[in-house]
Amino acid sequence: QVTLVESGGGLVQAGGSLRLSCAASKLTIANYAMGWFRQAPGKEREWVAAITWSGDTTAYADSVRGRFTISRDKMTNTVYLQMNSLKPEDTAVYYCARDDRKQFTTLLTPSSGAYNYWGQGTQVTVSS
Repeated sequence: QVTLVESGGGLVQAGGSLRLSCAASKLTIANYAMGWFRQAPGKEREWVAAITWSGDTTAYADSVRGRFTISRDKMTNTVYLQMNSLKPEDTAVYYCARDDRKQFTTLLTPSSGAYNYWGQGTQVTVSS
């Protein structure tokens, strides 16, 4: 099955850290920008971060800039989201997805409509 698989979520106290992973299964992601999104209960899905196919350029939502870092490992076909200084408002299910607009694009987008191959998500819960 062609899909993305997120992992690394869990329960952490405020101020703590987690590292999420997004692994591609039977799906090429090396030539595509990738993004992380999150959805809290009762809220709309929210863009968190994105990274170009090369890894040279990244972008972040204002709510996470300076605390989260997106990266990718082309050797293992994996995308990461390092989350530091976590806050209770970061509690959500986190998803990764592939930006399907164009291969090798250097323009990142927060628009969820550009992304496909959503994984099942990984739950992040931050206690106060």
